Amino acid sequence: MADITADLHPGCESLAFLLGTWAGRGAGEYPTIEPFSYNETVTFGHVGKPFLSYNQKSKDASSGQPLHAEVGYLRAVGDQRVELVVVQPSGILEVHTGTVDGTSLEMTCEAVHTTPTALSVTDVVRRISVVDDALTYTVAMAAVGVPLTHHLAATLQHQ
Repeated sequence: MADITADLHPGCESLAFLLGTWAGRGAGEYPTIEPFSYNETVTFGHVGKPFLSYNQKSKDASSGQPLHAEVGYLRAVGDQRVELVVVQPSGILEVHTGTVDGTSLEMTCEAVHTTPTALSVTDVVRRISVVDDALTYTVAMAAVGVPLTHHLAATLQHQ
């Protein structure tokens, strides 16, 4: 098995705990939609530069139909600080800043940009934590006139 940390940029050492592929189940809710369950795969990779690549895909837990996808980059910017850029095919771009503390990340939104036809999203907060071989996360969102509220939570296992 290949060492996924080989050639990792020294600036990303504090993020090495995220590397690899994670898969599992999550649940979503929001005041404007019916609650739902999903299966998800997330991959964090690197190419030796001071950032990790991020790729996410989810499917409906019952039907297997695709639900969501997003890609981005997690940049190590020194002193345990990170920047995250996430792009969604639904026309939403998120820019976050945050901190890494051990094996946890807390990121707050600096800006959300949307295309003219995308849903109105004004804020997103993302939290990620890894304990043993489990990655858990939560996402809160302010969108379509609803203030910041819980939207997603999942637990994924390292593959």
